[in-house]
Amino acid sequence: MRADYLFTSESVSEGHPDKVSDQISDAIVDLFLSKDPQARVACETLTTTQKVVIAGEIRGEGIMDTEGNWAPGVEQEIEDTVRGVVRDIGYEQDGFHWKTLDFQNNLHPQSAHIAQGVDAGESKDEGAGDQGIMFGFACDETPDLMPATLYYSHKILERMAADRHSGKAPFLEPDTKSQVTLRFRDGKPAAATAIVVSTQHAPGYDEGAKEAELHNYVKGVIADVIPRELLTNETVYHINPTGSFEIGGPDGDAGLTGRKIIVDTYGGAAPHGGGAFSGKDPTKVDRSAAYVTRYLAKNVVAAGLARRCTIQIAYAIGVSQPLSLYVDTHGTGTVADEKLEAAIAKVAADRLGGLTPRGIREGLSLNKPIYRKTAAYGHFGRTASGDDFPWEKTDLVDALKAAAA
Repeated sequence: MRADYLFTSESVSEGHPDKVSDQISDAIVDLFLSKDPQARVACETLTTTQKVVIAGEIRGEGIMDTEGNWAPGVEQEIEDTVRGVVRDIGYEQDGFHWKTLDFQNNLHPQSAHIAQGVDAGESKDEGAGDQGIMFGFACDETPDLMPATLYYSHKILERMAADRHSGKAPFLEPDTKSQVTLRFRDGKPAAATAIVVSTQHAPGYDEGAKEAELHNYVKGVIADVIPRELLTNETVYHINPTGSFEIGGPDGDAGLTGRKIIVDTYGGAAPHGGGAFSGKDPTKVDRSAAYVTRYLAKNVVAAGLARRCTIQIAYAIGVSQPLSLYVDTHGTGTVADEKLEAAIAKVAADRLGGLTPRGIREGLSLNKPIYRKTAAYGHFGRTASGDDFPWEKTDLVDALKAAAA
């Protein structure tokens, strides 16, 4: 890696139209997993002016039979769940209101051909829900072992959303974006050169004293979130650079599930295999394998075995064992990368039951309704608590140190 450079990452708030879609899709996953922990879900969501459409394929006891007939009451639960997500985000606008929007449900039974490849049988273990490559990453730039540019982009928006919900910043509306550019020296964050925040706002906050109030508020959030030593007299602030931002959310731009995968992962600081996470049950390795590779990479860095770690894993649909495991510590490792690969494989086998879809799901306890919380402000760099974000734990440190010795 270069020692001195500029790098930028962006984040979007829970009210961004694509994130509204992600949260709806994951709320449906949670609803179905709460009914059947073995449910199969692939739920896509479209949001636009006064409309939410969901589509995809599902299977599960107490949800829908193979002929496409809903279990009693489930259709209403789905609609109530969708409206509840929109309400919780805070959309009560003429162009997008949780109570009056038009809702369409186009979910249907899972393909029998997909099911036969994924389900376990007498002669085979549960197979991967699709082919694909997944990446996990960790670095020592922040306490949560995440890239600093993305970490601070998320934190700015989380703080603004909390202030909006509490009433501290009543002029804010749900749709917001942030972007942080940092200068790195010797591979470490040294200065914030540019910070962008575009936030939907109440009428009148685009001129005069009210505009100044909004700008000062945003700068105050930035000063609270970003370490003081990174902010200098040369830091450039772009706050609502286009001027007015009253029309936002799905009324301003249509949203789709899975369009913010770089925001969801590492802000461009690491590769992404291409598959989205939200709306998918954990048999889909797009999701579960991305979680386990983050888990392993984070533990490698937490163990002091590297300052940066990228892990890739690959699967074929219907096949349980991964096709490959690749580790790159970017020249920061304290042991050879190939030795670390062997250590990771051993620890995964001992602690998770392997890197098969079943091993990952059971080892990380992923068959639980824990996914809606992941769908805004990143799937990684979050606090593991109870059942939530188990892939953020650092409980493999000692095992990895021993296996890599």
